[in-house]
Amino acid sequence: MGKKKSKGKKDQVVYSEFGNNAATERPEQPDAAPNQQKIIIQASRKGRKGKTVTVVSGFQLTTKSLQDLSKKLKNLCGSGGTIKDGNIEIQGDHRPKIQTFLNDLGYKPKISGG
Repeated sequence: MGKKKSKGKKDQVVYSEFGNNAATERPEQPDAAPNQQKIIIQASRKGRKGKTVTVVSGFQLTTKSLQDLSKKLKNLCGSGGTIKDGNIEIQGDHRPKIQTFLNDLGYKPKISGG
């Protein structure tokens, strides 16, 4: 009889486009000190069908630290949110609340826009 072929799926690539997906992820850097980061807080409705979101940008954090901070901000505001392109997006307009919270953590955030 013939040899049995292993049916393990470890070596099989189901779908891969343009090579390694790990290269598209953010490179990991050590966290910068909070007072050395230039944090911008702004409200945006662009491309969201009129819904307002608060966008917090300028973080120099690892992915894990950014996720932890995002979770704290979502709990503080009592709303949902996400991380896109290294920015934290929180549903609704929570600029003053987020600014106070980040000040307490040692960051120097600035509110952008009116």
